[in-house]
Amino acid sequence: MPYLELSCKSKDLRIWSAGCSSGEEPYTLAMIIADYFGNQKPMWNTKVLATDISEKVLQVAQKGVYSGEAINTIPKYWRLKYFSKVEDENYQIGQEIKNEVIYRNFNLMTEVFPFKKKFHVIFCRNVMIYFEPKTKMELIKKFYDMTETGGYLFLGHSESVNKNDTNYRYIMPAVYRKG
Repeated sequence: MPYLELSCKSKDLRIWSAGCSSGEEPYTLAMIIADYFGNQKPMWNTKVLATDISEKVLQVAQKGVYSGEAINTIPKYWRLKYFSKVEDENYQIGQEIKNEVIYRNFNLMTEVFPFKKKFHVIFCRNVMIYFEPKTKMELIKKFYDMTETGGYLFLGHSESVNKNDTNYRYIMPAVYRKG
């Protein structure tokens, strides 16, 4: 992660997948992290916090079982390395990757976020499309407050933030950075 200054002292990378739905995003992040850090991975705390308001989708995510059709979109290397075939042409994410994701029920409309530490990266993709502009900006402000300096916010491509309405610095479509 060359553009994100990580503390070598703490060896801590905090990532939040807000509105994680059925788990594809947080598991993908965990696979990227595993590949990026390689044999240095055990020296880092790289758990991914994955939250959603729906208990139903969180249960699906925690099982980590996906159809063959769903996993066909990921690289073959990952399919072979991180998944095992289970009944009826379904595949389950391996325990190594499962252990890297912490699932929690969480409502983004909570007035104050209860997290003890700030995040280096926050993903909130395709969630805010359902919010009114005022609510969306309140959420962006809460994300900003929970982002480490130098950290990133990733939104969905159909979501945008007016550059003048946020303290985040616009990097490219759907990518913002806390200066």
